Amino acid sequence: MEVVTIDTPQLGDRSYLVHDGAVAVAIDPQRDIDRVLRAAGAAGVDLAAVAETHLHNDYVSGGRQLAATTGATHLLAGGDEVAYACVAVDGGEEHRFGELRLRVVATPGHTPHHVTYVVDDAEGPAAAFTGGSLLFGTVGRTDLLGADQAQVLTRRQYHSVRQLVGSLADDVVVCPTHGFGSFCSSTPPSGAASSTIGDERQHNLVFLADDEQSFVKTVLSGLTAYPRYYAHMGFINRSGPAPIDLSPSHRLDGTALSQHLEAGEWVVDLRNRRAFAAGHLPRTVNAEMGTPLSTFLGWVIPWGTPVVLMSDDPNDVAAAQRDLARIGIDRPLGVAVGDPRRLATRGLRSYAVGDFADLQATMAYRRADGVPVVLDVRRDDEWEQGHIDGAVHVHFSDLETRMAEVPAGRIWVYCATGYRSAVAASLLARAGREPVLVDDDWERAERLGLSVHR
Repeated sequence: MEVVTIDTPQLGDRSYLVHDGAVAVAIDPQRDIDRVLRAAGAAGVDLAAVAETHLHNDYVSGGRQLAATTGATHLLAGGDEVAYACVAVDGGEEHRFGELRLRVVATPGHTPHHVTYVVDDAEGPAAAFTGGSLLFGTVGRTDLLGADQAQVLTRRQYHSVRQLVGSLADDVVVCPTHGFGSFCSSTPPSGAASSTIGDERQHNLVFLADDEQSFVKTVLSGLTAYPRYYAHMGFINRSGPAPIDLSPSHRLDGTALSQHLEAGEWVVDLRNRRAFAAGHLPRTVNAEMGTPLSTFLGWVIPWGTPVVLMSDDPNDVAAAQRDLARIGIDRPLGVAVGDPRRLATRGLRSYAVGDFADLQATMAYRRADGVPVVLDVRRDDEWEQGHIDGAVHVHFSDLETRMAEVPAGRIWVYCATGYRSAVAASLLARAGREPVLVDDDWERAERLGLSVHR
């Protein structure tokens, strides 16, 4: 038996193709199913089944389309009601595909009807595909259906993980879907590249907690904000996602691009944040390729808002279209490719870039008009752990609706790494404000003594 891992680092997730050399099963495929089809082709295997551990909240599933395209059997937890045909499975069932035996184990917690697929080969249990249940060092978050259900689901997660691990040998490989940067993780994962049941028995939060109550307290206290677009993924996945369309979008020239900008539409510039700061078209928004683009943009953009993508690299435009389609932001209104200077019809705008040392130096020279305006755009939990004294706190996803809370003047905007502050700086500039992008790591601010705790 072989397990092929299909990584999606932009969302912090993994899909899998497990096969016996002739027949394969895809686990939790994302919407761009061409990656799974290529993996199956490279392995020389036929896809017999698509198995989903749960209805996903952080991406649009490719399960329905992959099954329809290949004729594979589509397995989904029986309690998850969907508007399309599939094979409903429950804990205790077994399904055979070639030499592979899939045993369904109920592992509720991350979602009420979550299942794990334990795959046996000729020698016995070999891998456990745990979805959003058992992650490396932790478990999936339990509050995606609301705070009122989180307590019950956290307790169910505690027991279901202990039962799963208790039923399997130490050498069984653990293959989770979430936990590699996804906000579907409840507490920070171990960071390991791989794990086994034995590893998790020794190091997972479920087993390190003193008891059930301690586990519940740790999980619930560790839950942080998650992207706004999550609220729409469940509905899409229950209804049945439309087939993905990654064909090239309509190319825009400078005049057409200007018309979109004048109409107030979201034109997303995918270039490096420093290149954007040095020169960009007025009213464009910066979301840099190489960052968790879909997560950040899906967090900040109002749901249903169409976008225009632009970059000086056509490969970035195509990659961004794929990234956004994974979270249900389909078919850009158009794309613009080229040097912004050639696309501009009314010149370029720019703003300053600095680091925490620059901010510290500026704060040291207090003028009569007071200290600089400093804007922290991190999450609430990050703010509470330490922030710059006197800073205004507005999460970057709320900035457009809370712009009035940011004082007038030159605004030094920071986050933990520069990614979110780059988005925020572009939103400030879009609103006619004067940002200074702090392109630096928060750890450096702490070393400089800028961090205060409240």
